[in-house]
Amino acid sequence: MLTSTVILILLSLFLGTGVWLVFVWAVKKGEFDDIEGPKHRMLDDDEDHPSTGQEGQDATSEEKSRDR
Repeated sequence: MLTSTVILILLSLFLGTGVWLVFVWAVKKGEFDDIEGPKHRMLDDDEDHPSTGQEGQDATSEEKSRDR
């Protein structure tokens, strides 16, 4: 009984340390620097059309029928 408790405690300590190290690595890499940016960026209007990839072109027929 005592050996299984010690094994579980050591296993949880190693697992907790591993998760903490991954978190510290992600913070240093910059994963949590700008968490608000992507949701605002998707609302910005793009100048070029993603379907054509060129600026100033008319919308495709699919986009025109969708707008009606």
